[in-house]
Amino acid sequence: MSRILFILTSHERMLNNELTGLWAEEHAVPYLALTAAGHEVVVSSIAGGRVPVDPKSNPTPEQALAWNRPLALLADTPAFDTLETDGFDAVHMPGGHGAVFDMPYNRKLHDLLFRFDETGRVISSLCHAPAVFAGMRRPDGTPFIAGRHVAAFTDAEERAVGGVEKVPFLLETRLKELGAIHHPAADWASHAIKDGRLVTGQNPQSSAAAAALILGLL
Repeated sequence: MSRILFILTSHERMLNNELTGLWAEEHAVPYLALTAAGHEVVVSSIAGGRVPVDPKSNPTPEQALAWNRPLALLADTPAFDTLETDGFDAVHMPGGHGAVFDMPYNRKLHDLLFRFDETGRVISSLCHAPAVFAGMRRPDGTPFIAGRHVAAFTDAEERAVGGVEKVPFLLETRLKELGAIHHPAADWASHAIKDGRLVTGQNPQSSAAAAALILGLL
């Protein structure tokens, strides 16, 4: 079976100092889908240690019971750049607003994703995590995401949650500025797409659909 590396945000404050972090569903649902299929998932984060969880994504009692195993792993994670990544077949990056703050500016993460892309491995990102591509450029300056088909948290959804003034940039707008071909769906609709071995999903509701696409590529 395959090995999948999860890389989670370590950032816990919006521009207005409001608490944020990982969106729990985008981690828990794919984790459970992938491990139920027999794959190995290793959970890491940008900085290592405790992963902050956006309080707005706190699970219901029923979800907390179902998600107990993946959520327990958030208490103490290795930093992704301390791991040997050659043995992984895929990388998955859940979202949450925290991802807009630390993923676009982490060169080590970008180098890892370039290696995965060059070696034909699966790259998956959900909701706000496609922000990582905003900071990725090839040596000639070409954006990594130029010409690629993606789904990501839309500007309309950002306005709906009152986040426009709280984030460093609007994700949909930035990806399109970099030449990505952005495919929006209705607010909060489940919507995940693949472009080759690149999987992207629009929002938390797309978690299961993104996991299904990952499974189909492994």
